[in-house]
Amino acid sequence: MTDKSPPFRDTTLSLDERVDDLLSRLTREERIGMLHQFAPAVERLGVGAFRTGQEALHGVAWMGPATVFPQAVGLGATWNEALVRRVGEAVGEEIRAMRAADPRVGLNVWAPTVNLLRHPLWGRNEEGYAEDPHLTSAIAVAYTRGLRGDHPVYWRTAPVLKHWLAHNNETDRDTCSSSVRPRVLHEYDLRAFRPAVEAGAVAGVMPSYNLVNGRPNHLSPLLRTQLRTWTDQSLVVCSDAGAPSNLVDSEHYFATHEEATAAALRAGVDSFTDHGQDSSPVVDRVRGALDKGLVDEETVDGAVRRILRMRFALGEFDPGLDPYAGDRAFDTPEHRALAREAAEQAVVLLRNDGLLPLARGTRIAVAGLLADECKLDWYSGTLLHRSTPLDGLRERFGPENVSYAEGVDRVRLRTAAGWVRVPSSSGSAAVRGAEGALDPALLGGRTDQPPLTAGGDPTEFAMVDWGEGLITFRDPDGMYLSVAEDGFVRASADQPGGWVVRETFRLEEHGSGHLLAHVGTGRYLSVAAEGLKVAEEGDVFEVVVTGRGADEVADAAADADVVVVVAGNDPHINGRETEDRTTLGLPEHQERLWRAARAANPRTALVLVSSYPYAVADADAALPALLWTAHGGQAAGTALARVLAGDVSPAGRLPQTWYACDADLPDLLDYDVIGSRQTYLYDDGTPLYPFGHGLSYAAFTYAGLSAVRAAGTVRVSFTVANGGAIEADEVAQVYVRAATSGVPRPLRQLVAHRRVRLAPGARLRLEFEVPVADLGIWDVARRRWTVPTGRYTFLVGASSADVRLAADLLVDGEEPAARDVRRDGLEAADYDEQHGTVIVDRAKESGDAVAVAGDGPGELVFRHCDFGAAGRVTASPEMSAAGPASVELRLSDGTLLASYAPATGGPYDYVTADAAVPLSGVHDLHVRLRGPVRLARISFGG
Repeated sequence: MTDKSPPFRDTTLSLDERVDDLLSRLTREERIGMLHQFAPAVERLGVGAFRTGQEALHGVAWMGPATVFPQAVGLGATWNEALVRRVGEAVGEEIRAMRAADPRVGLNVWAPTVNLLRHPLWGRNEEGYAEDPHLTSAIAVAYTRGLRGDHPVYWRTAPVLKHWLAHNNETDRDTCSSSVRPRVLHEYDLRAFRPAVEAGAVAGVMPSYNLVNGRPNHLSPLLRTQLRTWTDQSLVVCSDAGAPSNLVDSEHYFATHEEATAAALRAGVDSFTDHGQDSSPVVDRVRGALDKGLVDEETVDGAVRRILRMRFALGEFDPGLDPYAGDRAFDTPEHRALAREAAEQAVVLLRNDGLLPLARGTRIAVAGLLADECKLDWYSGTLLHRSTPLDGLRERFGPENVSYAEGVDRVRLRTAAGWVRVPSSSGSAAVRGAEGALDPALLGGRTDQPPLTAGGDPTEFAMVDWGEGLITFRDPDGMYLSVAEDGFVRASADQPGGWVVRETFRLEEHGSGHLLAHVGTGRYLSVAAEGLKVAEEGDVFEVVVTGRGADEVADAAADADVVVVVAGNDPHINGRETEDRTTLGLPEHQERLWRAARAANPRTALVLVSSYPYAVADADAALPALLWTAHGGQAAGTALARVLAGDVSPAGRLPQTWYACDADLPDLLDYDVIGSRQTYLYDDGTPLYPFGHGLSYAAFTYAGLSAVRAAGTVRVSFTVANGGAIEADEVAQVYVRAATSGVPRPLRQLVAHRRVRLAPGARLRLEFEVPVADLGIWDVARRRWTVPTGRYTFLVGASSADVRLAADLLVDGEEPAARDVRRDGLEAADYDEQHGTVIVDRAKESGDAVAVAGDGPGELVFRHCDFGAAGRVTASPEMSAAGPASVELRLSDGTLLASYAPATGGPYDYVTADAAVPLSGVHDLHVRLRGPVRLARISFGG
């Protein structure tokens, strides 16, 4: 080879040889530079700049116009891996095509999100696929395979799974800790990540902002002990934005950034997303950590090597061989058709008492705040095409048969200085995000429009209360009132949006009027000489209502054959990244609209277009038809109209439980899905709509269930028949439950599913190979995965609650065993039950301990502990305490066996104390904790 063609350019060499050669040519500073999200070019070697992190959750995001598919939760509702794989392929093609025109578009894709939708109030519910690990992982495997492509060497894009690990709350998301016991970890959270990694379609993962068991996820030892053991493939760990700095700045886990950066590198973080495009802080921190001996060159080289392997796989160094380099498919007819197909398959029919489908010629009143909207979320691209429910229904039924009532309240605002008005403007109505941005969080509000004024003729505003007191105002030209960095109020936004939403307000009663608080700035509207602006003290406004939305909807409903009320959320308001919801309730404004429609015309259907479930028990009881779809992207309106008209029979299925009311929900920060009986897996309550629910215009029957053990699998087969008069899809679902168990097991657990299309009268025999391992649990006594011996019931049907067939099967697995505590001791986190405790970090790098949650005492229960036959053991807990504390060992009847009063210098300063315990045989052991104590383990000897 010559100097112009070094070995790393030689495609006849192995990938390892090429990577090692390039790594050896990089200087220390060049290697450090590659650890930042925005890695600079190394011009002397002809190596270009590279960035990690192209958002592409349901289409190419942030970089301008692109095909917009349904939100991720909507893709989950399709229950269709083949479809989702095609969506992934289309998104990957558009990334490549857009990159050819704009090199800012990256090939390292931060998608999909596989966090399980454990709690429906999570602000980022829209980003996940399902509450179930099987369904989530199946959809994730499909999407990542589509993004990656099929070539054995080169990747179309390099997908990164988000967010590792146990991340379901925005409240205090960078400082709160998820307490995750081993059973929940292995049976629930890790099972969402593992299949996509094992499938070979994932380039890496992104740790989440939160802590797990007291340790920041960017230091998770599970990156090493779990993630990187699942595959021989190199995996890149990309930090979340700003998270490396959080280790010091908000979490205070380390005193210096050099310590924090070194610890993150040792844990396995490779690419640091911090300080935007300015890599100098990260470079300085890594250099400082190396100079101080906090991390070694080998660890840095390992991170750079993994990044380089990903870049080689993306064809960067072999442009002539990269099979995806010529991809130019963008906004093609095929992509548009796929967007519509995905939106159609995501529609879930929740209830239908014969109102649907609608006949040709039906006179329809379309009403509601989302009836003429095609909403986008934080991770959407800019729309190339736009179809609202109103558009779709007018196209399908004819404009002469479709009337429209939005249902906003019409108001005027008056101050002591006069009526508030929007001055005339020559500015353009720019679409937010159309120009593309590497970080749209940095985009500011518009200042090219004149501010609102007080005095003269009033402007009538459309006022909407989106729930929880958040209000928007829109002018007659369709522009929302917004506050830019200069503090002035303008009618300048096409939609609410932005990292800090600038278009939401609150009305606060003040004397005979109201103060108008701007939520984004926390300041109040005031009248200044230059126009309306925000200030620490605001002026009093009188809100004069000129028209009620409910009256408008009632008038339209009374003059129609059928009413379709379209309600739901704006993805930038009440439930989004950084903000959890506080209630499942539909906002009162929208409650009023469907009730007004129902009072005027009982033939009313409610369509919920939302990023998350609602508790709509009253609507379910009062209305003949309800449907749900996530925000469906560019073809949402056309898709909904085709479903309402019966051109497509609905076959979307709920990917998460819809609870009846807020009282049915667990605590948002309680991650113990087993102990607190969460999700359809463990909740024995009656939901409003169960997991997997969804109705059809056809009638399907199930017959002939067989469940037979075959080597390492269970072969499940049955026949599905379409007894209806139309062609339709059915989603056949297979669940399993352990008939008997000595530990809590799921009431039913999804193990297989398939979406099939059947003509009228057609029958289809379905077969599934269910791995026997999928019947197992994490055995805390053995500290490994086991499949207990016993009888298992396979349940087949149309949802988790609509079971049509059942078959039992005896499985010869492992017999339950008592804990051999003299041999193995007890790890504190390996409890069977707990009350009033949390799992915390035993040390900064690895290990778990258990501490008291809050002020009260805590208790751990260890079932079936075998203390041997000697009649006496020495019990030696390893513990720390930052103040007065105690640890007690007791039997189930309350008998005190031993008591300890540890006193150490700090939470990581452990001591071991011994006490003789007169005990033999098998007993349940209760460990009671009081005060600021951490218990790591208990050893037994003697």
